[in-house]
Amino acid sequence: MKTKLKGVAIGAGYFSKFQYEAWTRIPEVEITALCNSNLERAKNIMTSYGIKNHYTCYKEMILKESPDFIDIITPPETHFEMCKFAADQGVHIVCQKPLAPSYEESKKIVDYVSSKNIRFVIHENFRFQPWHREIKKIIEQGEIGDLFSLNFRSRMGDGWGKDAYLSRQPYFRDYKKLLIYETGVHFIDTFRFHAGEITSVYAILKRLNPVIKGEDSGLMILNFENSSHAIWDANRYNENNFKKQRYTFGEYLIDGSKGTIRLYSDGNLTIQKLGEAEKPHTYKHRDIGFAGDCCYIFQKDFVANLLSGKPFETSGENYLQTLKAQEAVYKSAEINSPVSLKVKKPYGL
Repeated sequence: MKTKLKGVAIGAGYFSKFQYEAWTRIPEVEITALCNSNLERAKNIMTSYGIKNHYTCYKEMILKESPDFIDIITPPETHFEMCKFAADQGVHIVCQKPLAPSYEESKKIVDYVSSKNIRFVIHENFRFQPWHREIKKIIEQGEIGDLFSLNFRSRMGDGWGKDAYLSRQPYFRDYKKLLIYETGVHFIDTFRFHAGEITSVYAILKRLNPVIKGEDSGLMILNFENSSHAIWDANRYNENNFKKQRYTFGEYLIDGSKGTIRLYSDGNLTIQKLGEAEKPHTYKHRDIGFAGDCCYIFQKDFVANLLSGKPFETSGENYLQTLKAQEAVYKSAEINSPVSLKVKKPYGL
C-alpha cells in the first residue's frame, strides 16, 4: 500500500527554499528529485532538504520518477511547456505565480491542463498567511458586520538605490511590469478571498527608481459585488518601520457596519467594535519560513485537497479571475480611467 505522495520539483532559485523546506514538514509527501541546470545550487538544496536525485532535464525526471505531482518553481515564461508535458503524463501540478507573462498565456495553460483531467493549482500563498485566514474567519462570523472597505498599505523598501533587487531577485530590474505583476496580484487575490468578486478597478502606477524598467509604486482601487471596495497603497521604494518588512508586507484596515479589524506589521490583530475600545484578537502565527509560514500552510492545503478530491482555492479557473483583475489594473493605469470586469455568475442566473 502506498504511504506517501511522490513529488518532484523544478527550480532552485531564491524563493524555492521556502517550498522545499515546507515539503519536509508534510508527512504525506516525499520530494524524490529536483531539476535544475545549476548543479551547485541544486546540491545545496538536496543536502539541506534530503532530496536524493538531481536532473538537468525535467522531461527525463518526470518519465523516470513517475511522480504523483510536480512543483514548478521557475520563471513564468517556462510554465506552459512544463505544465503541458506534466499534464500529458498524467502528473498533477503545483505551479508558481506569476502563472504566465500575460492573461492569454495563462488561460492557455489552464485550458490545456483542464483538458487532461489532472489536478492543477497555482502556488498563490498570500491568502494562506495566517492573519488573512483569521481575518476571513472574523468576517464570516459577522464580527464587524457588512464589509465597507479594505485598505492595505505596503512599503517594501527593497527597491531604492542603484543596486535595487540585485542581492535577492535581480531579474526584477528588467521586468517591464513589476509592482502589480509580481506583488499586487497577491493582494488582488487576497482581497477577493476576503470580499468576493471584483466588478471594477482604477489604478495609478508610477516608476520611482530610474534604474529599473517597470512600475514600483501604485494606488489600486477595487470595487466588489457586495458594494465594498479595497485600496492597495504600495511601493517597493520606501521602507516600513517594522524590523521585518516582509512579514505581513504592511498594515491592513478592514471596516464594516459593526466595527474594524486591524492587522499590524508584527502580525497582531485587533477588533474594535463601534463605541468600544480596540481589543487584541488572539490567534496563532509563527515567524518561520516565509510570511507566517504561508508556503507550508498552502502546501498542506494542497495535499489535503489532492487526497480528498476537494477543489483548490487557487485552482486555475479561480485564479484566472484574479488575473483578469490584474490585467484591468494595467489597462486602467494606461487610460487613466476605471475599467469594468465581467463577473462570472452561477449557472442559471
